[in-house]
Amino acid sequence: MKFKLLLAFCFWILLVTVSCNKDDITFDAPSQQLRFSKDTVFCDTVYHQVRSETYVVKVYNNEDKDILIPRINLEQGATSLYRINVDGKPGYDFKDVPLRKKDSLFIFVEISPQATGPEAIAEDKVVFSGPAGQQHVTLFSVVQDAEFFIQTPTNPNVISSSTTWNNNKAKIIYGNLTVNPNVTLDVDPGTKIYFHKNSGMKVASGGVLNLNGTMDQQVIIRGDRNDTKYDTVPKNWNSIKMEPSSILNMNHTRLFGGTKGLEMKQTTATITNSFIHTFLDYGIYAVGSTVKANNLVMNNCGLACIGIFRGGNHTYTHATIANYSKSMSQFDRNGVFATNEWKNDAGQIEQGALQQLSIKNSIVYSDRDNAVQVEPTSGQQFEFLIQNCLIKYSGKSESGYTFDNSSNVVQSIKNEDPQFVNYFMAKMNLRVKSTSPARGKGNVGIAGTVPVDIVNVSRTTNPTLGAYQ
Repeated sequence: MKFKLLLAFCFWILLVTVSCNKDDITFDAPSQQLRFSKDTVFCDTVYHQVRSETYVVKVYNNEDKDILIPRINLEQGATSLYRINVDGKPGYDFKDVPLRKKDSLFIFVEISPQATGPEAIAEDKVVFSGPAGQQHVTLFSVVQDAEFFIQTPTNPNVISSSTTWNNNKAKIIYGNLTVNPNVTLDVDPGTKIYFHKNSGMKVASGGVLNLNGTMDQQVIIRGDRNDTKYDTVPKNWNSIKMEPSSILNMNHTRLFGGTKGLEMKQTTATITNSFIHTFLDYGIYAVGSTVKANNLVMNNCGLACIGIFRGGNHTYTHATIANYSKSMSQFDRNGVFATNEWKNDAGQIEQGALQQLSIKNSIVYSDRDNAVQVEPTSGQQFEFLIQNCLIKYSGKSESGYTFDNSSNVVQSIKNEDPQFVNYFMAKMNLRVKSTSPARGKGNVGIAGTVPVDIVNVSRTTNPTLGAYQ
């Protein structure tokens, strides 16, 4: 027993001796310039007093010796809007930072801005000083002033009287924002509306939502994460819910990145010159509603770009409805889905007449077999017409209708690649190439009802199918 105690005691003495006498590490002044993983950190657009996500820069020591970097600092010092963390230590000025040979260290960057106007540039530099001279990494961000709408237990977050939102501040919504019954919300050109995670908007019965964008100043509606990667990620916010008897007027608006885009129940909607894309379920989810849409571009929706339930009255003219998605490949990804039925919140099936579904001078295409799918209910009115369109179609049993020799499908093209310029990018370019079969295939009379395309190009002669001439 004594021998075991003596052995344990000797072990701990040896361990302490080795720990106290380990070789000293010597660090020399650098003789070469450092190397960085990037020379500029572009922090995505941030909002007044809202901290950004954290960005990373790696600093590499290419020398065959351990070095001490004499100084790493923010050029603007303590007044900078940026904050950095160097190898685990926060601050804005660091002296004698060690870096082992052939190794790297991490610098973490974030910005917590103070806006000085509607939109401003925030720029600074992380400066590295040493015998080999000064080097720097540029920090760059756009800072927007913002107005916040925050739902809390004591703040129901409602717009109770008719209101106009202008574009001098971004509108950031936390929780649910409600436009009260019979109240109008006008949104001026260039206004940006951002929803926090699990947030949304509801327009109550009799309410009106006017999204008044222009070609040069679109209304932008998206999640509040402006990082580029979130341009192609759905489910960053919930939806805009339009309650029965509400009205939507939407022009030159870009709506994207949520669970459902426009969630309409017995709503009357007019949509022109707009983009709706990247939603987990539907871009347009319409229950017993009336929708008229011209020059509409849609893409990247999990279940369908347009979901029509319990009938209604729908007209889509010169629309480009594509549905391609690598990230949602397991979903149905229809272009248009229409049915007489709808399951309500109580789980009961309701039915309604489809008075009209008119798709004209349009492209409805996807990487699925059928871009348009219909499910009529026996005994219910179900009227639809596909005229002068380019459609992805595989067969009646899957799609619910016959393409060839059908009075429902007139002068249309099936299964010819529309040849989009680019359909997978976040800022998708769904123009068609000069060799596209959609070129010049539009009906001139139909084109005359929408005489200019989404970018104001005339289409009165040789009209091209879709939203772009």
